[in-house]
Amino acid sequence: MRLSYSRLDYYEKVFDQKVETFIQCHINAFNFFGGIPRYIKIDNLKAAILEANFYEPIYQTLYKQFADYYGFSPLPCRVRKPQEKGKVEAGIKYIKRNFFLGRKFASSEDVNQRLKFWLINTCNARVHGTTRKIPQKVFDAEEKDKLIKLPDKEFSMPKMGTRTVYTDCHVYIDYNYYSVPFEYVGKKVDVEVHNKTIKILFEGKQIALHGKIDGRGEFITNESHYPKFKCYLSTNYQEEYRVKMNRIGDSAGRLFLLLISKHPQDWNRTAQGILSLTKEFTEEVVNLACKRALAFDVTQYQIIKNICQKGTYNLPLEVV
Repeated sequence: MRLSYSRLDYYEKVFDQKVETFIQCHINAFNFFGGIPRYIKIDNLKAAILEANFYEPIYQTLYKQFADYYGFSPLPCRVRKPQEKGKVEAGIKYIKRNFFLGRKFASSEDVNQRLKFWLINTCNARVHGTTRKIPQKVFDAEEKDKLIKLPDKEFSMPKMGTRTVYTDCHVYIDYNYYSVPFEYVGKKVDVEVHNKTIKILFEGKQIALHGKIDGRGEFITNESHYPKFKCYLSTNYQEEYRVKMNRIGDSAGRLFLLLISKHPQDWNRTAQGILSLTKEFTEEVVNLACKRALAFDVTQYQIIKNICQKGTYNLPLEVV
């Protein structure tokens, strides 16, 4: 990062371009400068810009939250216009030629220590080739007081990641499961893990917010995230099936109530199967089969079908 007026530089070695890394580099640079520039010109890397557009860029959600927290405005360069960040491009050439060229390093930490020493004692202490002034002196005399004051607390960075939404409308995060609206099943969503909350986003828009679970293997489910046939409360969809089962007979209606109490999450397929038996058998036979199933506390479709096929619905019941 290079301050435009004084040409004061900050350099740091990293091994990836993740958004968390990019943000941490900003924080380290701000701490080095002792303040925050009001505008930061950035390249269009995905850690900051999801969709490059000169007039209305789409910012990476976490990066935009970070920029708002520190009070600066990010200004993306136009695509394939390196001259728009020419001062930084010149700085990259400078560090390659003046610091890295001809040097060998014993370790990663060796790079860090020698880079820090070079930054303070050579880079920012030299007479700059364009301004013909020493960056550190210009910064101290004219630029330092123009920076935004650092916040009392650093930006709290959540853990970031992507997940694919399972067919049961949940995503798996840190050994637990959190619900997502059903229309996102099969799609990749972004997740932010904060100290106490879980945020789930799709294309930068928050689609779910949950409290963070401390245990393992637990579920947090917002019932409104399910489609109608997955709502396990008294929904219109469930009521439609209750009416259809009652039309078969009283025993079928009672069996339906038993079915939804024993299998609240997958009752609908069994109910569909029982209703389909009326295509092969009379409603009276199906109702008697349901009566026998009730006597033995049975709700399985295949057993009820066997009762119909074998005619055992006519056998006497020991339990009514």
